[in-house]
Amino acid sequence: MSLLEVRNLKKYFATQKAVDDISFSLDKGSIFGLLGPNGAGKTTLIRMITGIFYPDEGNILLDGKKFDAENDVALIGYMPEERGLYKKMKIGEQAVYLAQLKGLSRHAAIERVKQWFIKFEMQSWWNKKVEDLSKGMGQKLQFVTTVLHEPKLIILDEPFSGLDPVNSNLIKEEIYDLAKKGSTIIFSTHRMEQVEEICDHIILVNKGQKILDGSVGNVKQQFKENIFSIALDRIPGIPVQQIFDVIGKNDSSLILRINNGFRSNDVLQYFIGQNINVVSFNEMLPSLSDIFIKLVEGTPLARQFQSVKA
Repeated sequence: MSLLEVRNLKKYFATQKAVDDISFSLDKGSIFGLLGPNGAGKTTLIRMITGIFYPDEGNILLDGKKFDAENDVALIGYMPEERGLYKKMKIGEQAVYLAQLKGLSRHAAIERVKQWFIKFEMQSWWNKKVEDLSKGMGQKLQFVTTVLHEPKLIILDEPFSGLDPVNSNLIKEEIYDLAKKGSTIIFSTHRMEQVEEICDHIILVNKGQKILDGSVGNVKQQFKENIFSIALDRIPGIPVQQIFDVIGKNDSSLILRINNGFRSNDVLQYFIGQNINVVSFNEMLPSLSDIFIKLVEGTPLARQFQSVKA
């Protein structure tokens, strides 16, 4: 069952269509990547989902019911890219205060904050002020205050910004754990390698419109270009032939593009016929970064795949 459904959402600012008829749905316990270049409409979309903005047209359903910004905000945890913390306030006091705003009693808030502070090795920070934190420490605190009330929907905008590899991995493992416990997570970032690693499903928006929607695996399959890596026991001279083109090579392997009308078996049979042993043979799928660039820049491949569905 879907936790979040966005139906034909539109938002205009003067003559600009910031969000132009976007629809999608998110399953419970899924990790969802919201991608797009700067100015694509991602932030406006997130602000409508969190009740900061009201849509001009369309509907948002949360857990099967029409979203009510006043009453449903406690079901959402939102971590904005810009640090949304009170600089002069002590860290422990602030975390407890924010938890109470989300509906926890003071006693429950203190206990929940202590648990998270122990998990993230933040116990000694309790009486520090936010302004005394590094960017990475601030990110850890902001993540904790986003998730400690156990929201059904968690929205993370660039959650790894400023974090070292150890703390990035710590938060990544917590994201997986939250999803396993049933939270649905919207993950917005410019780091495509993180999206490939973490997300189950992605949408790409550009100029206010959705131009890509599907599971990570299916999207990469849709955009594959028939390119393979083949490792051989020796690299031969390749005569002119119709089966494939060599587009790269090193001492032990070739990068091939198989031509239309031929299959991978034709490539294998070609080398076997030359008495060359094939050590490995693997298809090279495009990265999400490559797909992102092709779509946003409007290349012929982008126009060919304007509507990719899982």
